[in-house]
Amino acid sequence: VQLVESGGGSVQPGGSLRLSCAASVASFYCMGWFRKTPGKEREGVAALYPGGGTRLYADSVKGRFTISQDNAEEMLYLEMTMLGPDDTAVYYCAARGIGCDLNTPDDFHFWGRGTQVTVS
Repeated sequence: VQLVESGGGSVQPGGSLRLSCAASVASFYCMGWFRKTPGKEREGVAALYPGGGTRLYADSVKGRFTISQDNAEEMLYLEMTMLGPDDTAVYYCAARGIGCDLNTPDDFHFWGRGTQVTVS
């Protein structure tokens, strides 16, 4: 199983970025995006059920970030707008076979290597 993130980079405050994750999206029960900064715990950002249903967002990104999928292209996306310095982190794509809880990252069994997002 491979998850490969792309789309990270540097952006000014207020800017936007779209992250992509190449993966067999339809194979998983739940897919999500997490982020990690030095000295902080891994934070769940957004998740969705590829089979359809409610999308989950951390309070810190609600109204600014949008998670989406393209099953045909086998891609997961994270559209990020109104970025601020607090959004600076390494962003990871992750997947799990059962359940979908952003507060339990250890239950996501498959992870990408991450892509750096810097807002300054």
